[in-house]
Amino acid sequence: MEALILEPSLYTVKAILILDNDGDRLFAKYYDDTYPSVKEQKAFEKNIFNKTHRTDSEIALLEGLTVVYKSSIDLYFYVIGSSYENELMLMAVLNCLFDSLSQMLRVILESDPQQVVHRVALRGEDVPLTEQTVSQVLQSAKEQIKWSLLR
Repeated sequence: MEALILEPSLYTVKAILILDNDGDRLFAKYYDDTYPSVKEQKAFEKNIFNKTHRTDSEIALLEGLTVVYKSSIDLYFYVIGSSYENELMLMAVLNCLFDSLSQMLRVILESDPQQVVHRVALRGEDVPLTEQTVSQVLQSAKEQIKWSLLR
């Protein structure tokens, strides 16, 4: 049998999902046309959640896709790639996303305003965190993940 040789691509990740403890979408970004409509996407997300929310493993093969996932209290984080994708690469993306969001959201637990300002202080040329929208913060996290993968 001839070995399958895939060209290197930046499109390793087909989708990133964050679901709540009921399997409802909090964040979803699909990078290809595997599930073109929102209805198909939500059905896929429910299927993933039903297959993974009661297990302790970190990887699943579902509908011809490789799914790596992690849960934290009441959130479920998923990174989805093709069935031929390297699970370690997908797990690296998942860990980077999970750790980045954990560090960014840890500030919310602080009650001293000076500590909060100190922890979210950005470089002078960046937009202050208080003036950023959630989508800008997520875009910034996505760019950091992209740069870390390219290194």
